[in-house]
Parts: sequence; structure tokens; C-alpha cells
Amino acid sequence: MADTHSLSSSNNNHVPVLFSFSVFSRPSSVPVGSGYEVLTQKFLSIFGSQIDVHRKFMIQEFSEEWGQYVDLPKGFAVSGKCKLRLVPLQVDMPTLGNLSPATTVFFCCDMQERFRPAIKYFGDIISVGQRLLQGARILGIPVIVSEQYPKGLGSTVQEIDLSGVRMVFPKTKFSMVLPEVEATLAEIPGARRIVLFGVETHVCIQQTALDLIGRGFEVHIVADATSSRSMMDRMFALERLARSGIIVTTSESILLQLVADKDHPKFKEIQNLIKASAPESGLLSKV
Repeated sequence: MADTHSLSSSNNNHVPVLFSFSVFSRPSSVPVGSGYEVLTQKFLSIFGSQIDVHRKFMIQEFSEEWGQYVDLPKGFAVSGKCKLRLVPLQVDMPTLGNLSPATTVFFCCDMQERFRPAIKYFGDIISVGQRLLQGARILGIPVIVSEQYPKGLGSTVQEIDLSGVRMVFPKTKFSMVLPEVEATLAEIPGARRIVLFGVETHVCIQQTALDLIGRGFEVHIVADATSSRSMMDRMFALERLARSGIIVTTSESILLQLVADKDHPKFKEIQNLIKASAPESGLLSKV
């Protein structure tokens, strides 16, 4: 569409197309005359592990005339070099919030030594974080860990066992959603849902969660494994995030949802983790 020059028979009547989805772009080619169905299949073949096939999407083409992407007209067929992108449609309905190990990734945010004296109930947050990471190891769930400016704020606290985690990375940005993290997520087949915990609730947790849902991920924030220096900031952030379509839940709920059945082969190991109730970390008192 953007370039209607005839093609030589040497490229077998294929035309170059730049396919884009989320933050990713891949050059490829399709036969001249390809319509919506062929293009949809092409997007799936390129970005299949990152596309939730249960969602609805639309394809848009970049318009040189308007300088932006526009919806494909009815009966569209590729006739020349062009740029296309796949856009998920926003559905105004509450998410079901189902979790399974095959589609879940854990994000552990900035659980660092210098925060210890400042964060409310930090000891409880560490304890619940340990429980979650043990559960992730038992169930084979990938874990991504961030450290905010570790040169000044120190490394992740020693109590947190990082053995087997997929990635530990330093950052200065408050959000964990950096290009290297997105690249790692793209390498994890089926990653759709993020379980997020750490500090601080109203800063790095909040900004990470909003960035993730903006990229189509379902986000579960573990309320008893995240905190701030101020309980006021913590509680208002959790309320704001819940109103934004993010699931605010607890560590025990997460772990039991991931096994789903007492006959699950790992149920006994998970049960042992939660035999003692998790500390409530000030969530009930709100003071």
C-alpha cells in the first residue's frame, strides 16, 4: 500500500513488510494480495509466544499521508512495501485473574539492604518474599529481580535467596519495565501474567504495574509482600492500583491458585510453606 511499485519475479511476488507488536518490530515479507487473514497468521507466526490468542486485535497500516497508523479498510490487500502493527483491543470487563505456572512470571522489586530501616514492616515483607521465591522454585516459575541504584542502596537483602532466578538487574528508573526485561519476557514462552512484590508500593511497584498492564500483561500485586516508608502511601497506592484493573491479593492466595488442586504433585511442598500464616504486615491496622 505505501509503495505500489511492481515487483520482479525474483522475489516470487512477495513484498517486504515491517510487522510491529507492542515494543517489537520484525521485517518480513508476504505475497502480493495478502489480506487480513494471511496477515493475522503472519503476526502469530512472528510474535506467537507474546500474543494472547484469547484477546481481540486489529491490524493497522502506517500512513505516509497522515504520519501515523490507521485502521485497515475493508477488503485491504497488500500491494507493496508497508508497515503494519497489531493492536490489542481494550475490553471493558474485569479480568478473571486465573494463574498457572506456565503463564506466570514473578517480579521481585528492590528488596535492598538500605531500605531495611525505612520501610514499614520490612521484616514481614522479606519473610513473605522468601515464601514466594521458594514457591517459585518449587513450581518452576521464572523470577526477575531488580535492584534500585545498588551502588548507593546496596544489594538484595541476604535473607532473600536468589538462587535459580532468571535475571537480576540494576536500574535507576523506578519502573522495572526496561528493554532488557522486555527482551527476557519475550524469551519466556506463554508469559502473560506477572506476580509483583517488593518496595516501594507507591513508587516502583506502582509504576511497574502500570507499565505492565499498558503492555497487555495481567498484574497481580502481593499486598502482604509490598510496602512503603509511609502506610498512607502504601494503602492509597494499593487502592489506586486495584481501580486500574490490577489484582491486589495475598501470598497464600497466589501460591494456592498456582497449584489449584490438592492432587497437584507439588501441593504438599506448597502446603508446607503456608502452614504458618503469613504476617499481616500492618494491612489490618492501617496505622
